[in-house]
Amino acid sequence: MAETGRLMCLLRRWHDRRRLWAGLALVAALVIAWGSLTPGDELPSSLPWDKASHFLGYAAIAGLVGLAGLRLPLAFAAAVLFGVAVEFAQTLVPGRVGGDPADLMANALGAACAVLVLWALRRRALR
Repeated sequence: MAETGRLMCLLRRWHDRRRLWAGLALVAALVIAWGSLTPGDELPSSLPWDKASHFLGYAAIAGLVGLAGLRLPLAFAAAVLFGVAVEFAQTLVPGRVGGDPADLMANALGAACAVLVLWALRRRALR
């Protein structure tokens, strides 16, 4: 029982910092947009762990938006829609292709994992 109380206290402290999480989500989105919309000739010739970067970046956005107070299904949708918008915008950037289905899948999987982790933590805290 004490463990559940500690988890509830931790979750309350996290949720009390909604503005911080929203600000960090905005910073994460700006960093992702900047990196994604950089012209191809300014990028390294090989980017290691490209799909892992997509996964982690969009997990960060969905998780931070969820912590900021947006309902988890909406946090997931916001992250996925942001990823779709960035992939579409890449088609307009010189040297970038954009619209890669594997990138979109990595984005969605990262967002889904973050939302599921937050959901599980909230569910456990409410027991």
